[in-house]
Amino acid sequence: MSQWKKKIFKSAALFFCLVITFTFLQNGTSPGLFTQDQQKDSGSQMLSTQKRDTYPVPDGFWEAKAKRDLTEATPKTELQPTEWDIHSTNCSPNWNLTKMEWYRSLEPNFQQFILSRHCRYFPMIINNQEKCSEDIELLIVVKSIITQHDRRQVIRKTWGKDREIDGKKVKTLFLLGTAMKAEERANYQKLLEFENIIYGDILQWDFLDSFFNLTLKEVHFLKWMDIYCKNVKYIFKGDDDVFVSPNNILEFLDGKNNPNLFVGDVLQKARPIRRKDNKYYIPTALYNKTFYPPYAGGGGFLMAGSLVRKLRKASETLELYPIDDVFLGMCLEVIKVYPIHHEGFKTFGIVRNKNSNMNKDPCFFKNMLVVHKLLPDELGRMWKLVQGNLTCTRKFNIL
Repeated sequence: MSQWKKKIFKSAALFFCLVITFTFLQNGTSPGLFTQDQQKDSGSQMLSTQKRDTYPVPDGFWEAKAKRDLTEATPKTELQPTEWDIHSTNCSPNWNLTKMEWYRSLEPNFQQFILSRHCRYFPMIINNQEKCSEDIELLIVVKSIITQHDRRQVIRKTWGKDREIDGKKVKTLFLLGTAMKAEERANYQKLLEFENIIYGDILQWDFLDSFFNLTLKEVHFLKWMDIYCKNVKYIFKGDDDVFVSPNNILEFLDGKNNPNLFVGDVLQKARPIRRKDNKYYIPTALYNKTFYPPYAGGGGFLMAGSLVRKLRKASETLELYPIDDVFLGMCLEVIKVYPIHHEGFKTFGIVRNKNSNMNKDPCFFKNMLVVHKLLPDELGRMWKLVQGNLTCTRKFNIL
């Protein structure tokens, strides 16, 4: 009887060991490999990687787990992030280009741009997605840099103030990168964070705010809008040294229902500038066509909110280009949307002669939608004149 009991005990123990072994083999790991906390961290890392890359990570244990999750959860429609999904900067220069003869012919600033133009998206430092928590008729989006607090401040007090016009909500956001000078970066960043606590109207990404990086600002904004801000009917996007009339813009938009609306100071058959002393110089190796596609001057343009996703998708089919408004014209060409020229957008001033009195006449400003370019003091004075009891001898019907 005692031997029979021993046999039963041994059989039960052997069966129990086999069950445990089979369980761990099925899970593809071994006992004690992860603590409970490590398992949680690894799981969240895998999900984060899936959001970022949308394909399983080919690495043993995670490969099998990722395949199971994707089989169960991946919808048949296009994967769309619900939050900003870039959380680290991992971008190395493409040194293979240095072997190319055309690359060696470029000036140093263009070489630097070319080496890293495959780096399209960077982490967010400041986000204010709650700005889009309700329906917005007109979203004003202003390109700014971290050092130009005075420009942002005068815009907040004038044409960029959040308001409601005839029941239509108008809100403003500023787009920024980081300070160019490393020695200034920490102090300016603290000031910007304090500014954002007060106003809550800043979007900032972790790339340098250089001239060539304005195109990065464009593609980052399109992606941000596509994720967070789908309930915007129209978008005005411009520089931080322009005069804008939100009332005139809304009057112009009244009754329009064009999902592909894109309006501004449109340049037709503009030629790439080949003079090296010009700010907008482009070498032939970077763009060898005779003309640019039609594009609106970057000082200020207006577009339908429904264009955002189309433009974002188009932007991801193109190499980044160092002039942001030309790049947007290239995106419009891809989606076959033709920008409309409007006389109310003056991105080169009322007239190109900077000394003309017309550029300082408030009666002209009163009837314009956008005028470029005014410094903060000039903008503040002009806004007061236009909004005051201004008497003009003639009416300009441009809307």
